[in-house]
Amino acid sequence: MKGLNKGLLVSLGLSLTVTLGLTGCGDDVGKVSLGLFTTKDVVIDARHDPKIPGVTCHISRIEADLSLADPSDMSISCRQTGPITAAEIANIDKSKNGEVVFKESLSILFKSLKVRRIYDAKNQTLLYLSYSTKETNGSHKHALSTVPLYGTEAWIPGGAVINH
Repeated sequence: MKGLNKGLLVSLGLSLTVTLGLTGCGDDVGKVSLGLFTTKDVVIDARHDPKIPGVTCHISRIEADLSLADPSDMSISCRQTGPITAAEIANIDKSKNGEVVFKESLSILFKSLKVRRIYDAKNQTLLYLSYSTKETNGSHKHALSTVPLYGTEAWIPGGAVINH
């Protein structure tokens, strides 16, 4: 390692690890440059809920190549894109905290994007909350999308509440 700055080598190694780690994290649907003189892009990924494959979430976020200041802003939109069954709903976490269904590292500075599914039994709706695990400018960035079960096999006429 003669002639190489160890800090630079470590930084490049970590950047490569993060980049390679993100490669298989989702299906890139789109990538839009934020301008000619910037290395920042808006990336749109499609993710299927692993326990409810009939739900697809599209997540947009800023990707800042060659920058340690990766922004935390993101947006999420989840829709029913296939059947949703009562058996699938029976097998999800119905606690107030729900469960993490997607997680992706966004930077080498311990920041990640998480998507948590929460079940609203009273309204028979799946809630998908995306959030950053690192506070930015005094705020934890987050976004919410919902998928109502109305019209699916999982819908319970009369609004019967499933016990937690």
